[in-house]
Amino acid sequence: MKKPSLYISWALQGLSALIMVQSLFFKFSAAPESVYIFGKVGLGDAGRIGTGVAELIASVLLLIPGTAWLGALLGVGIISGALVSHLTILGIEVQGDGGYLFFLGLVVFFSCGGILWIRRAQIPFLGSRLGRPMASRKS
Repeated sequence: MKKPSLYISWALQGLSALIMVQSLFFKFSAAPESVYIFGKVGLGDAGRIGTGVAELIASVLLLIPGTAWLGALLGVGIISGALVSHLTILGIEVQGDGGYLFFLGLVVFFSCGGILWIRRAQIPFLGSRLGRPMASRKS
């Protein structure tokens, strides 16, 4: 991996991990906003805590070079669920937040997508095919 790509990946990894980790306080402390969100989407306390644990795991994986791709994949999965919930159940604005949570979800989604693209050569089973330049691929 070239240095500029590596620096971009690390910036995206740090940003994604930071956003997910900062949300853990609200999930694990049963903040009223978090309880409202998970109750409204039908996941309740178990979904709130489970999502928090999954985000913590994704954040740790993002900060380990060899598993950053796995953390990004997990992050995309978690945040996809959040974004779909916003678009179908919650709305973009939740309890007067001006769409802030939705915006943070988009940042994590696209950051993790960027990490997956940059680190695609590291993904087992896919990396050997996706990591090669287009000219060297067989048809």
